[in-house]
Order: sequence, then C-alpha cells, then structure tokens
Amino acid sequence: MAERRPRLEGKVAIVVGAGSSGPGLGNGKATSILFAREGAKLLLVDTARERAQVTLDLVEAEGGEASVFQANATVADDCRRMVEAAVERYGRVDVMACIVGISRRDTVLEVDEADWDHVMAINVKSIVLACKYTIPKMIETGGGSIITLSSIAGLRANSSTPYTASKFAVVGLTKSMAADHGRDNIRVNCIAPGLIYSPMAAARMTDELRERRRGYGVLGTEGTAWDVAWAAVYLASDESRWVTGIVLPVDAGISSITPNTYDSLTQQQYDAP
Repeated sequence: MAERRPRLEGKVAIVVGAGSSGPGLGNGKATSILFAREGAKLLLVDTARERAQVTLDLVEAEGGEASVFQANATVADDCRRMVEAAVERYGRVDVMACIVGISRRDTVLEVDEADWDHVMAINVKSIVLACKYTIPKMIETGGGSIITLSSIAGLRANSSTPYTASKFAVVGLTKSMAADHGRDNIRVNCIAPGLIYSPMAAARMTDELRERRRGYGVLGTEGTAWDVAWAAVYLASDESRWVTGIVLPVDAGISSITPNTYDSLTQQQYDAP
C-alpha cells in the first residue's frame, strides 16, 4: 500500500488567531497543529506573540515548518504586512484561516457602543481586512482557500446580541466573497462550531454547566478544538476543490434539531436510571 501523502503538502497557510486565550487548546492552535501535520508551511498570527510562540513550539516539536507574526487583524496595515511576510518567507499564500472571535453577552438594550464596535471589529472586520490583502496574492498564484469562523449562533438566535449579529455577518461575508471570487479559483467556506470546550469557554464554565452542555447535542458528547481543526483541514485541502460558499456546522447535531427535541434529549440524559 502506498504511503499516505499529507493532505496539505506544498501549501502555505496563514492562521489568524493561532494562539489560545488561556491554557489548553483553542481552535486556532489546534488548526495550526493539524495544518502542519498535514504538510503545510505556516505563518502563525496573533495579537500576542507569546501565544503564537507556544503554538510554534508545538509545531516545531513535531517537525513542522512555521514562524510567528504579531499583528492586530483589525488594523489594515497589520494585515497587509502579515500577508507580505507570508509571501516573503514562503513564496505564496494558498490558505487563509481566520480563526478569531470574542463574545459579549448583552441584549441590544444593554450593549455598550464601544463593546459593539469591538465585537464587530474582531469577529468581522478582521476577516475583511485579512482577505483584502490575501486575495490578490492568491489570484497571482492561481487560487486558494479561505476559511472563516462563524458559530451556530450565526445560524439561529443566541443569548448575546453582539456576538450573534457578528456571526450572522460572517456567514453573509463568506457567501459574498465566495460569489465574488469563484472565477479566480478562490474557495471561501465557513465553519460554525457548536458548544466546543475551549480555553475561551472554560474561562466561564462550571463543572455542572460543562456537563449540561455535553448533553445538548444529538451525539451527547463534548466537542473540542480538534473537531473544528479537522473541518478546517478538509476545507483547506484539495479534497474540497468543488466546495465553496458553505457553512459547515461542527456541533454534534445541535443545529439540526428542534427545541422540543433538544429538551427531551437533555431530560432523557439526566432522568434515565
């Protein structure tokens, strides 16, 4: 049997949000590790260099090739320099993975204007700016794959109005860019994670809430950053060469069921002998 070829061999990827916000494995860190394992060369981008450095150490410990670039993806000049750095170091950009996001739990009556602007900048504007400078480089080399990060909160209402609005915006942005640049051979797809257990979630999680979240999905199991990262590998690879403009839920089936089913599943889990 022939040896399996790495799925991203020969590709250069930028991962925006390559560090984790706390101890453990966030979506960007897991995506970076799997991209490297699958043969990609990586530019690891984060606002905090030390976070990206932790990811770099993990990648290099496994023999992967990567480097760190500190940037604020809500700033146009940082995004321009980020893409230029990838081209200077590795010759091209084949994959742009925008794995960033923050949440604010407010209604429209409660939200502070500055908080609204901050959420929209990090969750939406960062993608716009990253892609603004990446797409021309992809066109020069014949195309590429762009991966955005929404949420199941971008598919239906969530308790956080700023977060939900921003994640719906990511879905619309993804579809619009896919339509605009399909003939440039640039695919643009979106991952919509469900109740993933990650450093960002862990910061506000009790053991009781974590267990309750585990039972919400059809599968009844807990999602991790690896689940998001494997979806990103597929969308970055040539296996998805005929896939663009999609939103891929990675959510244990939460977005596929109705609220009454949701309740019955949870009740069954906790009341069964």
